[in-house]
Amino acid sequence: MSVWPNIDCSGRRIGYARVSTADQKLRMQLDALNAVNCDSIFKDHGVSGAKSSRPGLDDMLAYIRPGDTVVVFKLDRLGRSVLHLADLLVKFRNEDIHFCSLAEGVNTTTPGGKLVYHLFSAFAEFQRDIIIENTREGMRAAKRRGSLIGRPHSLSADSVMEAHRLIAQSGARREDVARNLGVCRMTLDRAIKRLELDETA
Repeated sequence: MSVWPNIDCSGRRIGYARVSTADQKLRMQLDALNAVNCDSIFKDHGVSGAKSSRPGLDDMLAYIRPGDTVVVFKLDRLGRSVLHLADLLVKFRNEDIHFCSLAEGVNTTTPGGKLVYHLFSAFAEFQRDIIIENTREGMRAAKRRGSLIGRPHSLSADSVMEAHRLIAQSGARREDVARNLGVCRMTLDRAIKRLELDETA
């Protein structure tokens, strides 16, 4: 009897595995992904989770389609940060893609497992609210100290967060989002970096 959950999906099972350093081995993750009969497995070997671009992950995201199930050995193999992980799961839900993390027993192909998507969606918004409030508090504290904070930014923290959400969860192009906000791509990139969101988009 298999120790792994039953993955009941209409589409393909797409595995993803990652290790952070070149001397780490993918074998344990690959054995688990093969045990649940993944049709394809994408890998990043020696790539830190904090990297803003991971070739294997990028290729997998371009490859998956509605009805597929993304399978990982552990949650931390997928997301670069908690917010990035939450945004990816919301993106999967929006695109009718299931998700299964073997070690944690997360499996959205089951009725109960679908609740995970709602929880991560709420958590993503909670994380954004915290970042916005911390940004505002930092500005208020700077004013109280009499610190110079420079000229006003072109984009408010709320606008940047909404832009980031569209990019991360809906796959919107940064150029299109920037144009809708009435700014250039470079201005949006700087705003996302200012709020330290680059690693999560």
